[in-house]
Amino acid sequence: MVRLRGEGKEGMALILADTLVVVHLLFVAFVMAGGFLLTRWPRLGWLQLPAAAWGAFIELSGGICPLTPLENHLRVLGGGSAYGGDFVERYLLPVLYPEHLSVPLQQMLGGLVVLVNLLAYGRAYRAWRRKQPAER
Repeated sequence: MVRLRGEGKEGMALILADTLVVVHLLFVAFVMAGGFLLTRWPRLGWLQLPAAAWGAFIELSGGICPLTPLENHLRVLGGGSAYGGDFVERYLLPVLYPEHLSVPLQQMLGGLVVLVNLLAYGRAYRAWRRKQPAER
C-alpha cells in the first residue's frame, strides 16, 4: 500500500493537521468575504454573522482560535513541524499564522473584518430592500 505521508497514526495525524489548516483557511475566507454571498443566499447570514463576530472577537481581543492549538497538537503527534516543505505547510500556514503577528496587527485585522462585513451586509440589505414589494 502506498502512503502519502508518514506511517500509521503519525501519518494520519499529519493528514488531519493539513486538512484542519485548509478548513481554517476556508473559515477565514468565509469570515472575511462570506457576507457578500448574502445577496444570493440571505439565509446564509445565520452562519456568516456568528462566524464574522467570532473572527472579529478573536482578532480584536488578541486571542487564538481553538483550531490553532488543535492543528499544532496534531502536527506534533505526527512528528511534523510548523513549517516544512509541502504545499500546505509552505503556502497556507504563513497566511494563517504570519511570522510577525502582533496584538496591534491582530486588532487592525479585526477592524478589517468588521469593516468588510459591514460593507457586505449593507450591500445585502440594499439588495433585499429592492426585492421587497412596495408597501406604500
